[in-house]
Amino acid sequence: MFMLYALPAGILAGWVGGGRLAGLGEIRVRWAPLALFGLLVQVVLFFGPVAERVGDLGMPIYLGSTALVLIVVLRNIAIGGLALVALGAMSNLVAIVANGGSMPASPQAMAVLDKSVNPGYSNSVVVDEPALAMLTDIFALPHPFPFANVFSVGDVLIAVGIAWAIATAMRRGGARRNLGPTYPHRSTDAP
Repeated sequence: MFMLYALPAGILAGWVGGGRLAGLGEIRVRWAPLALFGLLVQVVLFFGPVAERVGDLGMPIYLGSTALVLIVVLRNIAIGGLALVALGAMSNLVAIVANGGSMPASPQAMAVLDKSVNPGYSNSVVVDEPALAMLTDIFALPHPFPFANVFSVGDVLIAVGIAWAIATAMRRGGARRNLGPTYPHRSTDAP
């Protein structure tokens, strides 16, 4: 949820930089339906009734859906900011794989939120000494912020990359092309 802050931050940065929202319509993301499918799978996977029943299938479904989104990001790496998104996504994926298929959340970060891990399958587990601890959910966005949750360095990279992509697209869309004066075409052929 931390990454949702990237949307208004990117729009604000694009606007301050002279961009226009119309520029967002010029972004062409190849294989976008594949990324949307991967994200939708994750939303469904972590929905209470599904998370409580998915059992051992949760981990491969989560890893597969994350990999789908990463593939789309890598396919579109030329879009400004997506290299940072890819680096953040790879960071998160490495931490998840190194820790058995779930993202460890530090007990201290969870304590800031006065929160525990949801019952059933969860992409978060509280671990005292996780593998690659610096890549795990060691930060907390506390209450009263909307979407208070734990997050990782990878999440920060993803959010900054998304904001960058939005701001860049807005500025490109807002740039006025001054091609100089236009003149009617004159024929050099004499009548």
